[in-house]
Amino acid sequence: MTARDLTERAARVLAVEAEGIQGLRTKLDANFARAVEILRATQGKVVVTGMGKSGIIGRKIAATLASTGTPAFFLHPGEGIHGDIGMVHRSDAAIVLSNSGETEEVTRLLPVFKRLGVPLIVLTGNPTSTLARHAEAVLDVGVREEACPLGLAPTASTTAALAMGDALAVVLFEEKEFSAEDFALLHPGGALGRKLLSVADLMHTGEEIPFVSQGTLLTDALFTISAKRLGMTAVMDGAGHLAGIITDGDVRRAIARGTDIFTATASQVMTANPKRIAPTDLAAAALRTMETHAITSLLVCDPADPQRLVGIVHIHDLLKAGVG
Repeated sequence: MTARDLTERAARVLAVEAEGIQGLRTKLDANFARAVEILRATQGKVVVTGMGKSGIIGRKIAATLASTGTPAFFLHPGEGIHGDIGMVHRSDAAIVLSNSGETEEVTRLLPVFKRLGVPLIVLTGNPTSTLARHAEAVLDVGVREEACPLGLAPTASTTAALAMGDALAVVLFEEKEFSAEDFALLHPGGALGRKLLSVADLMHTGEEIPFVSQGTLLTDALFTISAKRLGMTAVMDGAGHLAGIITDGDVRRAIARGTDIFTATASQVMTANPKRIAPTDLAAAALRTMETHAITSLLVCDPADPQRLVGIVHIHDLLKAGVG
């Protein structure tokens, strides 16, 4: 068998699976809207269950929901009928996956779900099945054919179920107005978490903030810069509002101009109207600003009052956290 024969077979598999997903678009109806409504109104958790390959897809759907702001967990139906159903609460909702809609281990959970009053969303290839008849919302994920040449191994059908689960999760988090900042809170580890860190997560606050008044002698300002170890100090006016910033570069430029550093005050050396950022901005945005303007720190100010200093973020903090 040639390489071309193999790639042609692979292309057929992909075409069958793509067709299965495309076919779902024509099946979207009021049931999908009802499913989203049920999940959005759920006060507890979303219980996702399914057997075999459907169970594997169910685990992924539960993980996607949980990572996008909808608390969810996977319940193995075999374990469920032997006690784990006790994890289900009246305030929960359930997503049940079964291509046939007649999977024994799953249907045996129905009486408990009904007794608890848990609303059921069923993803199935058989809209007239036992599971479908007992559901509040039925999502038809049936496909014309499996990619398996024998028509036996779940392939296109599981891909379709996975895609429908993603559609539910994405529409749901859009309805909830789930933001990038919310996402970051649920993904603190790895590259994704680093990418979504906010300035507030990394900034220096409270006593760590170096600041002096406008009338402070430059020599004393230099002591503050050295003591706080951020290579700069903020300069505040008499009302406690931000007036400017003094960096190592400002000091060097003042000396180059012939300024007497022993008599000069902070206001004579500072840079007025310095670059600043809000605590809610992404840390990646702070790094871009620093790189664009060739600076090593940013003043963090209250978005509602740009003259109120709330923190300092330094490039070393961003690089140490892996922001890039």
